[in-house]
Amino acid sequence: MKQSNSKEKTKAKIYQATDLGIRYSKKNRDKTAFIYVRISREDDLETDSYSIQNLTKLLTHLAQEYGYTDLITFMDDGITGVISSRPGFQDMLTKLEYGYASALFVKDLSRLYRNRTEADRLIGDFLPEHEVGLVSVGDSIDTAAGDDEFIFLCNWANEQYARDISRKRRLSNRVRGNAGEPLGLPPYGYMKDPDNPKRWIVDEEAATVVRKIYSMTLDGYRTEQIAATLSADKILTPMSYWHSKGIKRPGRMNKSDPYRWNSSSIVKMLSTQVYCGDVINFKTYSKSFKHKDRLSNIKENWVVFKDVHEPIIDRGIWEQIQKKRSKIRKRTTSEGEKTYFRDYSDVQTADTIFTTILTKVTPRLSISIAPIIREAEALALALTMCVSTF
Repeated sequence: MKQSNSKEKTKAKIYQATDLGIRYSKKNRDKTAFIYVRISREDDLETDSYSIQNLTKLLTHLAQEYGYTDLITFMDDGITGVISSRPGFQDMLTKLEYGYASALFVKDLSRLYRNRTEADRLIGDFLPEHEVGLVSVGDSIDTAAGDDEFIFLCNWANEQYARDISRKRRLSNRVRGNAGEPLGLPPYGYMKDPDNPKRWIVDEEAATVVRKIYSMTLDGYRTEQIAATLSADKILTPMSYWHSKGIKRPGRMNKSDPYRWNSSSIVKMLSTQVYCGDVINFKTYSKSFKHKDRLSNIKENWVVFKDVHEPIIDRGIWEQIQKKRSKIRKRTTSEGEKTYFRDYSDVQTADTIFTTILTKVTPRLSISIAPIIREAEALALALTMCVSTF
């Protein structure tokens, strides 16, 4: 892959990988180059020269200098290079595997990976196997020209940088966490204090919804009923609410129905002790800087600071809810599926089923029982006959 010396170049067609209507073609691969840009917190880059826009502009200009006329940019913003699970990166690898481009341009090798093992595999195996040349501007590397003898050293240095950043961040988090500073993001109902980001304050608009959820639970509503009520009242889900406020949060948002609440969200909110005004740190951990998945920590390793910020839910009410919900147990079926059921230990035989339905289950459903009494009697009788048969 040699840089073009022609002064008159055909104007390149420039696309974003997310653009609709892009037609990938193997026939045009020799004139097609992919551009990959990525920035994340680990880079600690404060200058505009390292913005997504400026990196794209730099690499686009260089690819045109090399004579490529079809340029497609893939990007990941705010995602670490230690892991492979980056949407833009994975999309690019898939397209390269199909043979849609003959060159890949990056600002430097750390944009591809800060994981030496994965970087060596990508550059040493994957790209040559699919006949893709690599140009890394910052490292002065052009694999097609044979400039690749120091790649392994660059990959090693990039991984060490990520390891060092991770070690310093863990130490900083340990100090901050043990001092009572919230390490995670504020849950729905709270927001960071504009005057002091280390402190959480009540987001009254969202807190009103949280209080409603707890109130309905005390009134006997099930989580599915609460979710249905919030959806019917056109109350934005937490993800949709944050998005409407311009707040970035990890996770997926239901763009087709921003008011669609689900039971799992309600369950999570009902178990959030932070609503009492507490800060709970070290609930999760990661095994190493190469594994970003968060694992649940045992409670003995949690660090709890009570009454740090203004509570949304009174502690007595929160504890009452926990006691109420502790009567709901999980059971795993033979197929491995988890189901929830209330602890009716007084139901000993089939002949008490009908009584239990009338006295404990039906009042919580907020529906008329008259239409189903006859069917319930028939069901109880049938079950009783089955039990007597065995």
